[in-house]
Amino acid sequence: MRIFTPKLVTIAIAALWTAVLLTAAGAIYSKHRARELFVTLERLNRQRDTLEIEWGQLQLEQSAWSTHAFVERVASTKLHMQSPPPAEIELISP
Repeated sequence: MRIFTPKLVTIAIAALWTAVLLTAAGAIYSKHRARELFVTLERLNRQRDTLEIEWGQLQLEQSAWSTHAFVERVASTKLHMQSPPPAEIELISP
């Protein structure tokens, strides 16, 4: 049978208390870090949603810009272009 000395018991208790405190500090740090990462994830999700909305709007704008009526309107108002009268149109065939 082994008898523990008071010095050995004191060292063991101090080591156990240190381990408990370090474990508690580690748990607190990991929970804090998880919350920080969750906030970052939510911010990035909001940013992604905003960019997806903007992308959809750009696609709609692009489709509107490529319509024949829009091109004709820009050509006539901003570039002052006019369609030639039918008598001046010549059809060239190969």
